[in-house]
Amino acid sequence: MACKSVTAEAGVLQPAGTAPRRADRGLRAPSLRARLTGLLLLAVFAVACIQAAITYRAARAGTEAVFDAQMQRVALSLSGSLAASAPGQTRGPEDFIIQVWRADGMMLYRSPTARLLPPQAVLGFSDVRVGGRAYRIYALQTPFQVVQVAQAMADRQHLAEQLALRAMLPVAALAPILMLIVWVVVTRALAPVERVRRQAAARRADDLAPLPVEGLPAELRPLVNEMNALLARVAAAWTLLANFSGGAAHELRTPLAALRLQTQALQRAESPDARRIAVERLLSGIDRATRLVEQLLALARQEGGGAAAGTFTAVDLTQLAQHAVADAQPHADNADIALQWQPPGAAVYTQGDAEALAILLRNLIENALRYTPAGGQARVTAGAEQDRQDTKPRVWLAVEDSGPGIPPDQRQRVLEPFYRAPNATAQSGPSGSGLGLAIVRAIAARHGGELTLDDSPSLGGLRITVRLPAYQGGTHSANIN
Repeated sequence: MACKSVTAEAGVLQPAGTAPRRADRGLRAPSLRARLTGLLLLAVFAVACIQAAITYRAARAGTEAVFDAQMQRVALSLSGSLAASAPGQTRGPEDFIIQVWRADGMMLYRSPTARLLPPQAVLGFSDVRVGGRAYRIYALQTPFQVVQVAQAMADRQHLAEQLALRAMLPVAALAPILMLIVWVVVTRALAPVERVRRQAAARRADDLAPLPVEGLPAELRPLVNEMNALLARVAAAWTLLANFSGGAAHELRTPLAALRLQTQALQRAESPDARRIAVERLLSGIDRATRLVEQLLALARQEGGGAAAGTFTAVDLTQLAQHAVADAQPHADNADIALQWQPPGAAVYTQGDAEALAILLRNLIENALRYTPAGGQARVTAGAEQDRQDTKPRVWLAVEDSGPGIPPDQRQRVLEPFYRAPNATAQSGPSGSGLGLAIVRAIAARHGGELTLDDSPSLGGLRITVRLPAYQGGTHSANIN
């Protein structure tokens, strides 16, 4: 009976393939669309309010100026002739009052209203209160008379407010339209983001193809390009992991099967000599399996990044090579191979992980000794490249031998994990696991170095050269044990 897989989060079991529920649904990620739309709508609203206020004040001021100009014209029209009407008793509207005074203070004319303006008025415009009402007065003096024109402030303000509100109506009507336009523009502008999100959400877990960039705006294209670069790195890492896992399983199966056979041979051994031979073969098989596991761990550690570049220290490559040659000398003597260390004229420094660089050099020397026939030679050299203005200073390590070498068309493939060149037969010791040069390449790449394989001009076999950035910050070297 099939059983559905489940995932547990926050103590709750959920069917596989469903998105895990958030621990707190009240906490939502900020929305770029909501933030952008809100800010733009707020800006439109603020500008509309400011525009409305400016329009209102301008309309009020303009209306007041029109009223004042009207009062001036009325006063000027009355100043040209002497008003002959006597003060009447008929009451009329009190929102607009006209009075004419003679120079000696005698009233010549007033509009039909029960309210009188003060006879001693300030010439020009002034604001006074008459009978509890505020009036705006304009007084004009001629040689024969004084003309006063007054208008109620409440009526003026009421009319001015009506005109100002009418002037504000277009602004108030346009504000919602502008807000709608902003919402539509933001939605259309962010449509590519939503399209990319849908495309990414619709992907299967094993679909690492790049996202399409056609039709994307210039601001979004760099982000999608970086995402595609990340997908490419993930795909490469996935391929590497798959190849590594398959190769590791295949390589481990062989020594484990050999160990089983050797154990069975030990069980069947009857004489002490047979048991001794079986034990030696078993121990040799265990050593090979242990070495294979160590190489696998080293490769995984180096391809996984190893130590951070920020923890790199100055490493003396001459001291490193001297120790590596000394450690490999017993193996070279047993294989009847002349292993030489040719030191440079001065110490050579690089910046890196001293332990990883020691593994790099040890693998290069072991590879040279393994495929060099008895009576052959292997040589380790180091130096610094001549300074050039167009390149950064670099140092190099080289290991060359008198073995059969590697054909040019196979030199890049032998750097791949578990690959062995055709007809590559170990001359001393057991065959390698096919991981040594892959580890060398991984360590060199992590240190920003270059790895080249070519023919040895002096020994006739293979020469492997590792170029690394030169250390320029001092002359202190990490200790190599």
